[in-house]
Amino acid sequence: MAGNDLGSLLGSLLGGSGGQSGGSGAGGILGSLIGALAGGQGGGGAGGSTNPLGGLLDMLTGSGLSDQTRSWVGTGENQSVSGAQIAEALPDDTLQKVAADAGVSPQEAADQIARSLPQAVDKLTPNGSVPQGSLEDIIRQQQL
Repeated sequence: MAGNDLGSLLGSLLGGSGGQSGGSGAGGILGSLIGALAGGQGGGGAGGSTNPLGGLLDMLTGSGLSDQTRSWVGTGENQSVSGAQIAEALPDDTLQKVAADAGVSPQEAADQIARSLPQAVDKLTPNGSVPQGSLEDIIRQQQL
C-alpha cells in the first residue's frame, strides 16, 4: 500500500530527527491516517477532487476544530489540539486501524496525531490554502 511510502514522506517532512517512538513514528501514524481516510472510508462525502488532506481537514472542521485547522493552513501561529479532540473528531474504526498499524493504543495514536498534524499541515500548505493533487505529489512538488 501507499501508506508506508506516504509515512516515509511525512516522516521526512516532520524532520525525522530522532523521533518520539521510532524512526518514522509520527510520519507513519499520519501516513496510516491519510491512507485509511483515502482508501477505507470511501469517497462519498468530500471525496471526489479533494485530496485526503483536504478531506481530513474538512472532517476536523466539522467536528468543531475549525479555528485550529484554519491556523494550521494559514500563515500565522499554529493552534494546538489535544489527543482527546482528535479521538473525538475521527471515526472510531479509523483510529483503531491507525493504532493497530502503529502498534500503539488508540489514545497514543490520537496523541501522536495531535502532536504532529499541526506541523505537517502547516508545511504542506505554505501559501495558506490546501494545494490540489495527491498528497505524495504535493510533498514532492514542495521538495519537502
